[in-house]
Amino acid sequence: MSPPLQHINTSPKPPASADVVVIGGGIIGVFTAYYLAKRGMSVALVEKGRIGAEQSSRNWGWCRQQNRDARELPLATKSLDLWERFAAESGEDTGFHRCGLLYLSNDEAELSRWASWGDFAKTAGVTTHTLSSREAAQRGQATGRAWKGGVFSPSDGTADPGKAAPAVAAALIKLGASVHQNCAARGIETEGGRVSGVITEAGVIKTRTAVLAGGAWASSFCRQLGIRFPQASIRQSILSVSSVEQRLPDAVVFGGGVSATRRSDGRYALAISGRARVDVTPQFMRFAPQFVPMFAKRWRSLLPGGLQGMRSGHETLARWRLDAPTPMERMRILDPKPCMRTIRETHRRAVELLPQLRDAKITHAWAGFVDSTPDGVPGIGEVPSMPGFILAAGFSGHGFGIGPGAGHLIADIASGAAEPIVDPVPYRPSRFSDSAWGKVADF
Repeated sequence: MSPPLQHINTSPKPPASADVVVIGGGIIGVFTAYYLAKRGMSVALVEKGRIGAEQSSRNWGWCRQQNRDARELPLATKSLDLWERFAAESGEDTGFHRCGLLYLSNDEAELSRWASWGDFAKTAGVTTHTLSSREAAQRGQATGRAWKGGVFSPSDGTADPGKAAPAVAAALIKLGASVHQNCAARGIETEGGRVSGVITEAGVIKTRTAVLAGGAWASSFCRQLGIRFPQASIRQSILSVSSVEQRLPDAVVFGGGVSATRRSDGRYALAISGRARVDVTPQFMRFAPQFVPMFAKRWRSLLPGGLQGMRSGHETLARWRLDAPTPMERMRILDPKPCMRTIRETHRRAVELLPQLRDAKITHAWAGFVDSTPDGVPGIGEVPSMPGFILAAGFSGHGFGIGPGAGHLIADIASGAAEPIVDPVPYRPSRFSDSAWGKVADF
């Protein structure tokens, strides 16, 4: 069953031209379009299915700085402020609030890692509190258990994945941008090597700048253009349960390898950290050597999958025609089946963590394909071999929380801002293979 998602009405016919065309209506795409529209640029956003229907509505909903990679931390910090500012500026409700994130553990090695990150966080101006056993028990009293320690990050928070992307899309429509659902981008037109248009199933939109925020589809789309972008998708399963009579703390609670996140409607989303299935696909096999280090580190959490990834078509190596339906039109929304073994284990752990959830009913169980890069950090930047084509993909399960900051950065790049919101260099896609970047893929 798919997670709840707010509906939004959009225009069926894209414009003949735009300053920028954004491909993909997930959280990255809508925030990119929003910040471009705020600068007075004409923007067209095309989405093959529904706004926010793939991973942007299937994630945990965390907006955190805690335990971020040092390269992502600046974006995470900026994003928290932008989540708040967006609500004030637009009047739209994303469900964002700074509830704080509470991590609890009885694992000495885990506590040591959190403490080390806390030392680093102080140098970056991030507030995080390392908890003693007594403090952890006090903050985590809803668990009814003793803990060796923990961490509390008071300025972190959550937003509602079912509301966020549609809310941002509604805001950018108010700013004059055009948004088009059920309108797949099939390819890119060029003149003299530079982007000159985006080919969609509803016609060509003339433009000199195209942003690809295609999530799990990004690598196969790049392949059509002769661009090599290493990406692999893992299938994660999550469930939600009904609200409980005894309200739990607003803070997100993480302990025993499971998290409980309260949604704005009172439900709780439950998930196991890092647990996922790996569905073997042609694209996965092609890029497997680059992902070996990451998968080796996470081998306890990653389990063999099945044929769902193959059937979905988002990791195809095939070339598609631009005058006929593409795999994206045959699969408008990636809606994989959850692993019920994982769902059962998640529910068991969550009830063990928070006994109050024992009587809560499971309302939804779903899965999503998380697009990942070899180093777990997104690729954001213009493709050197195709001026005007900006890639923004491989957010590795972190895209929702840093969506506002990433969208702002992409808008900075697309508009030629003199001072981007953060340094874009750590995110450049060329870091994966400078020698192969921009060269024709080995078909």
